Amino acid sequence: MERLRNTDIKFLRGMGPKRAELLEKNLGIKTYYDLLYHFPSHYVDRTTIRRIADFECDDMPSVQVRGKFVTFSVQGEGAKTRLVGLFSDGSGVMEVVWFQRIKFLREHYHTGTEYVVFGKPSRFNGRWSMVHPEVDPPGAPGAQEGFRGVYPLTEQLRNRGFSSRTFSTAVSTILGGVSYLSETLPPHILARHNLMGIREALSNIHSPVSTSQLERARLRLKFEELFYLQLDIQRYARRRTCSTQGFFFPRIGRFFNTFYNDFLPFPLTGAQKRVVREVRADMATGRQMNRLLQGDVGSGKTLVALLTMLIALDNGTQACLMAPTEILATQHFETISGLVAPMGVNVRLLTGSTRKKAREEIHSQLMDGSLHILIGTHAVIEDNVRFRNLGFVVIDEQHRFGVAQRARLWTKNTIPPHVLVMTATPIPRTLAMTVYGDLDVSIIDELPPGRKPVQTLLRYDEDRFATYQGIGRQLRQGRQVYIVYPLIKENEKLDLRSLEEGYETICDTFRDYRVAYLHGKMRPDEKDFQMQLFASHQADILVSTTVIEVGVNVPNATTMVIENSERFGLSQLHQLRGRVGRGEGQSYCILMTKRKIAKDTRRRLELMTATTDGFEIAEADMQMRGPGDIEGTMQSGIPFDLRIASLATDGQIVQLAKDTACEVLDADPSLEAPENSLLVRQLALLSSRLRDWSRIS
Repeated sequence: MERLRNTDIKFLRGMGPKRAELLEKNLGIKTYYDLLYHFPSHYVDRTTIRRIADFECDDMPSVQVRGKFVTFSVQGEGAKTRLVGLFSDGSGVMEVVWFQRIKFLREHYHTGTEYVVFGKPSRFNGRWSMVHPEVDPPGAPGAQEGFRGVYPLTEQLRNRGFSSRTFSTAVSTILGGVSYLSETLPPHILARHNLMGIREALSNIHSPVSTSQLERARLRLKFEELFYLQLDIQRYARRRTCSTQGFFFPRIGRFFNTFYNDFLPFPLTGAQKRVVREVRADMATGRQMNRLLQGDVGSGKTLVALLTMLIALDNGTQACLMAPTEILATQHFETISGLVAPMGVNVRLLTGSTRKKAREEIHSQLMDGSLHILIGTHAVIEDNVRFRNLGFVVIDEQHRFGVAQRARLWTKNTIPPHVLVMTATPIPRTLAMTVYGDLDVSIIDELPPGRKPVQTLLRYDEDRFATYQGIGRQLRQGRQVYIVYPLIKENEKLDLRSLEEGYETICDTFRDYRVAYLHGKMRPDEKDFQMQLFASHQADILVSTTVIEVGVNVPNATTMVIENSERFGLSQLHQLRGRVGRGEGQSYCILMTKRKIAKDTRRRLELMTATTDGFEIAEADMQMRGPGDIEGTMQSGIPFDLRIASLATDGQIVQLAKDTACEVLDADPSLEAPENSLLVRQLALLSSRLRDWSRIS
């Protein structure tokens, strides 16, 4: 494979430097390997001939027709010049249209000669037509040949004469002429799972001889991608677990016991107790903890984080909590400092808007050890922020931080601190196994007692009056309401409601109530003022953008209205919904949308009304949108490109790959056995292509 990676496609027969340059510019294809691993996006069946008379609707798939050109004519002028051929199969007539290479095509195709034309039919001016179809004599390679791969192409490549045929021909040339295509999985793994060899798999993924062979080829190539990914992650995780020195925290002392016995605001759920035990066990090993804590909105992650930070304090070290926004950092500070103030625990807040004098005090207290817990935004990782002895780090909503930012926390002490990564966005199992494969995972899967599930309702624009009546009933009961808008200002190009427009409407509709407003472009002091109005119940309604998505905790708020809910992803809707349902009263989330929305959008919104289970929603979100869109988690650093496998749909193969990788490492932890030498070479090749950010907590 290494030789394939180093052979430039400009040397391939029929390619040349100019076409090779186009492929590299448009698709990043530079070598034989890149071309072999540029897979079809879907396949078409070339075994069936259709009749023009049987064409039915505009959204027909690509079909092939057998017949003859009756006439050719060049029409239009300048950029609109086109070659139009009238093509008849005896049952009807259609136009065949080309906008490029007109002179060549006019000389190449002839009237009265039989051809097989393959393309997508569409109606134009009352007549069927095909634009830029493939045209072959009957019996030619490609005509009526069975399954054909359809490749992703850019418009520029199409205009320069590239087609799916170009790719299939080039791949066939490589597979037929290259003798150095070596196997990439050891024989014992191929035999164990009855997998195709690599040459057979590549041949069938590009030109399958049957649907069963196509599925076997897909399985082989997906398994290989995911196996090496899991092997890399599991090998690193085991090495880190065994070799990375960490703080040894054997004591549970005054801070933890006093808080647990005297100041705990409510009894812990069974899930919270389990997670505290898991974290405590990690701290007592003498190795660095690297643990992911997943918990749905309102499940009590912050309390668990505080309890585990108190263990660090009991063992003579400091703790730090980093949050992505000033609102969330301030919320954590107010919650935690209020809980531990009677115990004499010194908690300080450090954000971008912290005054110079306060910063100097914080820096001084960090260095002399009198500051126990520092809570802040990315300001806590600035170079001039130094700790006397940082032993425990909590990173909240970690997907919002760049991996390089998170890594800087490791440099705050000579012994790396224990790390607890928290997220309120439940991570689908396959994604957690992959992106977070080197982290131990804890899950809080219970809500505190007394919480009632939020009722989620789908409402349309014509239901607005009834919706406002419902809001009025909540306000008269002394409750508070969030109203969320997708935009701050009106945008002529987008038919969406804006905060500015909505604020005026809400103020006019609910004249007896005070309305606060909040958006991301406000100054920090303005945000704090508006948020405090709402938190202290001086304001009854908060009109906001999604800046309130995380961290805002107002138990008296029982209604959340999300305007243009069709514009939001499932995970974001779930996060927004998590702002209500934090008290004992029944809460409501109202999803406002247009009556006419796409089928997938309606399915997404209806799922929100059917469940409040964040893990179920996260799985559905990844199925619908793919893993790359899930809150930016892909930035966390999958070590290799996934060219064919999908974390959204290939969960069983992910598990199979992980199990196989673990079995290999159980038998040969250092991969020193002769039968595993191929694995070491392949890992080295794959790892050299991308920096492995997954190795930073």
